This record gives sequence, structure tokens and C-alpha cells, in this order.
Amino acid sequence: MKKLTVSPLPDLTGRLALVTGASGGLGLGLATRLAAAGAEVLLAVRDPAKGAAALGRLRREAPGAAASLRTLDLAALTSVATLAEELIADGRPIDILINNAGVMAPTTRHTTADGFELQFGTNHLGHVALTVRLLPLLRAGHARVTTVTSSAARQARFDWTDPQSERSYSPVRAYGRSKLANLLFALELDRRSRDAGWGIVSNAAHPGTTLTGLYTAGPNLGRRRPAPHEAIMTRLHRMGVLVQSVDRGALPPLYAAASPRAQGGRLYGPDGFGQFTGGPAELTLYRSARDEAEAARLWEYSLDRVGLLG
Repeated sequence: MKKLTVSPLPDLTGRLALVTGASGGLGLGLATRLAAAGAEVLLAVRDPAKGAAALGRLRREAPGAAASLRTLDLAALTSVATLAEELIADGRPIDILINNAGVMAPTTRHTTADGFELQFGTNHLGHVALTVRLLPLLRAGHARVTTVTSSAARQARFDWTDPQSERSYSPVRAYGRSKLANLLFALELDRRSRDAGWGIVSNAAHPGTTLTGLYTAGPNLGRRRPAPHEAIMTRLHRMGVLVQSVDRGALPPLYAAASPRAQGGRLYGPDGFGQFTGGPAELTLYRSARDEAEAARLWEYSLDRVGLLG
């Protein structure tokens, strides 16, 4: 682990940034900080009403910011394709892409509009489809692509006999698998960019244990009574134990996405105990993500599933 100095973001005036899952939590925190640094920010959101409220909050916190909404449901490949087509038609190069949106640990197995296990489909496959479709704009912008993963990726493993958890579903195991997929995708994208001369710098980051709606939305799916996750996390945050604020959790992804010193093929996260909280650090790559053959296999599998192979 290499601790990093927290410094103000560079002047991002003239840069275009796209942040997924920006209607609240970490995504909104990231979008607000980028906008305050001068970037024009596109908030990709699933719920227009929540998106409008988020945009209003961003403008209050970053007066004069250039920001707008884009509709994106990562659990529906048609929605991903529509947004990509709109941006390609606009023709403006993208300088920063933060693949942030996600769902965590539904109690029972759910599927996306395309039949994928919800966490794998939303967290990973939706972002794969978006990133690959936007490659022309990312290449034109010599973009920084930061994909948000989780420390849950450390213990995750792929079961290639049941990648969509159809035979056996565990909320935590499926979540960890989706976040390992995020990390492997980020690393493989950087390798392919370097090999092909795309000019894209791709890395991964995680926010530690940050208090967001992630602990409510996913765990409450399929339940009649509210899951206890949010109440537990809120209590720990108030005690200052193992849980941190969005402002703090945003630091590693912000460093990865915007710092001139951040590099491709790296993993950034908190420097504290267990990577739960702390300032930004360059982390030692998890053992689970060091197999380049596994990353290449996942790349091919993922592009095939989203209809973009070949």
C-alpha cells in the first residue's frame, strides 16, 4: 500500500465527465467535486425525478457548474445503447468516465431486463456495454476511465460453471463476484488500450465502507420488512467506527479519475484498517485479480453476453 497526498483536484475546465449512478450517494459526490473543479459533468441516472433533485443539489453546492442529466438504466442493454448512441451523435470526446452505479446484495436472486443476475448484469455487464460502445469518444478524449470496485473483490472467485448464479445464489457472493468483475475489466481495458494504442488510461478504485443508499436499495429487494443494513451502518458512522462519509469515500475514486499522478492498471482505495476508511492510497492488487488470462476470458465472455463481441 502506498499512501497518497490528498490535494485539490486540478483545473478541469473544458473537460467532459460522465458519471454513472449520479442521482445520489457516491456518484453525486463525485459529480459535484468534478463540476466544482470546472468539468462539464453528465449525470447518468435511472430515475429522472431523483436525477433532477441531484442536479439541483449539485448546482447549490457548486454554483455556476456545467452539469446536465442523461438517462441510463444499466440493467437494460437497450437503455445503455440509447445513451451511447446519443453521445456518439453529439460527437464530443469524453475526458473522464466513472463507472460507479451499482446494486448490492438483494436477498433473493433478481434479473435484469436481459435475464442476467441483477448484480453481475448491472454492476459489470452494463458498464462493459457502456464503455465499449463509447470507445470512439473515449479514444478521442484520451480518457481516464475509473471503474468503482469494492474490497469485496478480495475474497471473490468466479464459478465459470455458474457465472449467473442460476444454480446457487448467495447475495454476498454474487456481489463480490460482480465487483471482482469490475476490477478485472478495468485492468483488462488498460492492457488492451496500451497494446492497441487507444490512449485510454483505465484504473479501478473503491470507496471503502461509505454510508450511501447502497445499503438500502439492494438489501431491501425481495423483502417485506426493511433490511437492517442501513441502520447498522448509520450507527457505526455516528460512532466513527469502520464507516465513513461520502466526502471521504469519494477521495480514492476522485484521485483515480482526475489526479495527474494516477496511473492505469492500478487499484486505489482507503489506507485505513481493512480498507474500510481512510485517505486515498494505491493498494496492492488483490490476489484474486492478478490472473491476466482470467481477465481476458471475462472480457470475451462479457462482450459476448452484451452482443459486442467481434
